[in-house]
Amino acid sequence: MNHTSPYDSPRTLWALTIAFLVIWFYMLGARTLVPTDEGRYAEMAREMLASGDWITLRLNGIKYFEKPPLQNWMNALTFTIFGLGDWQARLWTGLNGLLGVAAVAYTGSKIFNRRIGITSALVLGSSFYWAGMSHVNSLDMGLSGMMTLSLCGLLVAQNASKDSRTERNAMLVCWLGMALATMSKGLIGFVLPGAVLVIYTAVTRDLRLWTRLHMGKGLVLFFAVTAPWFILIALRNPEHPHFFFIHEHFDRFTSDVHKRGGAWYYFFPFLILGIVPWLGTLLQGLWSGVRDNNPGFQPRKMLLIWVAFLFFFFSISGSKLPGYILPVFPALALLIAWHFEQAGNRPAKLAAVSLVLIGIAGLAGLSVYLKTLDANTDAIDHALAINYAPWLATASALCIAGGLLAWFMAHKNVASKDWSLIVLAAAGFLAGQIAFLGHDPWGKYIAGSNYIQSIKTELTQPDTPIYAVGRYEQALPFYLQKTTILVEFPDEMQFGLEHEPQLWIPKREDFIVQWQAHQDKGEAAIAILRNDIYEILKKDNFPMRVIAQDPRRVIVANLVNKNK
Repeated sequence: MNHTSPYDSPRTLWALTIAFLVIWFYMLGARTLVPTDEGRYAEMAREMLASGDWITLRLNGIKYFEKPPLQNWMNALTFTIFGLGDWQARLWTGLNGLLGVAAVAYTGSKIFNRRIGITSALVLGSSFYWAGMSHVNSLDMGLSGMMTLSLCGLLVAQNASKDSRTERNAMLVCWLGMALATMSKGLIGFVLPGAVLVIYTAVTRDLRLWTRLHMGKGLVLFFAVTAPWFILIALRNPEHPHFFFIHEHFDRFTSDVHKRGGAWYYFFPFLILGIVPWLGTLLQGLWSGVRDNNPGFQPRKMLLIWVAFLFFFFSISGSKLPGYILPVFPALALLIAWHFEQAGNRPAKLAAVSLVLIGIAGLAGLSVYLKTLDANTDAIDHALAINYAPWLATASALCIAGGLLAWFMAHKNVASKDWSLIVLAAAGFLAGQIAFLGHDPWGKYIAGSNYIQSIKTELTQPDTPIYAVGRYEQALPFYLQKTTILVEFPDEMQFGLEHEPQLWIPKREDFIVQWQAHQDKGEAAIAILRNDIYEILKKDNFPMRVIAQDPRRVIVANLVNKNK
């Protein structure tokens, strides 16, 4: 029997890598952009490209200062090169996900050994949350990719010989990662890595690390990357610094100003789901960090502190969203990979059993959910749920099959254990992508993208206005390549509208007057209405005709083109 490990076969590793990349890049464009994040950041980049203003960020034509510009810059650059589209809007986050996988593979090989590097790439690349969020156009993966760069740079630098070229270059990568993380999502890009460094020093009582940070060169690099934009936007928009640094950082963390609170255990389900298919080794991987008492630099302890502190930080924050804990997964991947290497075949068996149980739980949960659908369920939601069920069933069945196969393989030699890890990674990755792909019809419904052609038919002139009455559609402006005029609902653009009040219509009565003026002048106009508002306007004989309607919105045009 051939006992050669797949880890020792370049041909096998290349084949797996190519297959993984083909699926990875295909999935970037396989689904509609789903609100809110995906539509928002695609539209902001489109507006940036259309306006030529790469300094003042805007959403729906309105100043939008919640986050720094890196992701918008990268998306706008992608649109410049490849044109507008779904995969183009997700390319930056997809590349950040791959960057994280490559970074942990390189770092695991440098600070531990080659086998741990390969396993850590398998773990991270197949983890449900990392692989899934890499295919979502949101800031969380952009931040996570850059923070992974800073973490891995620090680990490699501190593991290298003192004053060596590797130490210097790796620390500069760390500083660059913090700078780009700051440009991705704000001050947490350097505050969180800095806090981890302080905690690690306090726990290990090892101050030598501070003499190896290359702080002079690092600070020059950090401010060279971050300072220019912050200075320029403050000069052009004096209101930016207070809103960005106080409201978006201090107020967001200490209060529920954004209405995104959650209990202290909010992130535990996302951690458990996110690490699938490796849930069976999560605690053991974390424990390996506790047991790192080697003299000198202790990389596993730093990884544990990274996971624990980031998880704690976001758990006590007044603002919580599922993607916030993404930066912990690269550190978890390295810890789990180290545990796999040290503990024989047992961890692979545990991971396999947990994946089988997850698959069984998925099928059981799906069955219970379908039974809850009844005559009171909205017809569209009912149809979408029925349509989605086979995809979720397939993903669950794949988890069961992959877990069983991996369990049988893990009973043999080391080479078979390595194959079992590959099977686990493949099953988990494919199951996650199948679940994502099957959600697309629901995503189209949420985005309203099925109505794009109907709306475009009514856009008879380039200046035909689209009003958003009582709601704001995050994805449609991107697909229509056209901003909307907000009516009585500022949504998340309230701050910008306080400084540019001429860009919206605060009162419905004024909208009605303006709509009638369009009608009287023979000018076409479109409105996307909240359903209750539509019913009110309908009773008042509002001059409109419905061009699309569902339980989320009603899209109407005036009567100028009624014979179309």
